[in-house]
Amino acid sequence: MLGGSVRVARTRIAVWALVNYRRLGWADAAVLENYPTLRPQDLRAAHLYATLNRAEIDREIDENERA
Repeated sequence: MLGGSVRVARTRIAVWALVNYRRLGWADAAVLENYPTLRPQDLRAAHLYATLNRAEIDREIDENERA
């Protein structure tokens, strides 16, 4: 964790941000293109984490939308 948010391993990319991109309609290919350090398995792991911790991720998305 960095700054209180769960991050993708080896990066500073917050899981909530990746989940929010998907909610906004971004395809995984677009995310990978915009974050070249991410691997497909990183996205899978992030979305699995989000599925298992939905309330936490929803709260972080909400907090960052209000910021």
